[in-house]
Amino acid sequence: MLRSAMLIQTPIRLLGDVDCQALKAQVLALEESAWYQDTRRQDDYDVHGETQSVVLIFCSGWPEVEVSKAAGWPRFADVAVPMMQSIIAAHYPPGGTILRAMFARLLPGCRIPKHRDTHPSFSVAHRIHVPLQTNAEVEFIVGAQQVPPREAVAFELNNSMPHQVTNNGTTERIHFIFDYAV
Repeated sequence: MLRSAMLIQTPIRLLGDVDCQALKAQVLALEESAWYQDTRRQDDYDVHGETQSVVLIFCSGWPEVEVSKAAGWPRFADVAVPMMQSIIAAHYPPGGTILRAMFARLLPGCRIPKHRDTHPSFSVAHRIHVPLQTNAEVEFIVGAQQVPPREAVAFELNNSMPHQVTNNGTTERIHFIFDYAV
């Protein structure tokens, strides 16, 4: 059973620079079809209709949670897991559970409309973003705060606040996202 966590009260909390070059190289080498193999986020959440995902870990059920590995796990776990563990060790208490881990891609000209994440797991999980590829024309707004588009700078997102993303640039925006519950 997951217990309540002390979640952030600000729109974002910067976690600092992350060595994610190996992970970025692997994800940029993906064949296009890999982005369309697992559509659960797009199917279950309308706001993600213009995104594509490669899922490594996903959870189901509530309040008893079952965490399972997905298609992206064998390809990325060897690089993604040490990076997640490093972020967790530097910023969060040990002994928690990674509930979700995925790459989320937003193509040029696409958007994620304003929304709040409402699944009960978000009340106990820290949502961590590691931007792998972005551009200066990405508008990522959480509450009233604009999130600077900076690659390799991790941050925790307060996804209980309204947030939205628009990619006005000419390149893809790709974030590695994981949820850590203590």
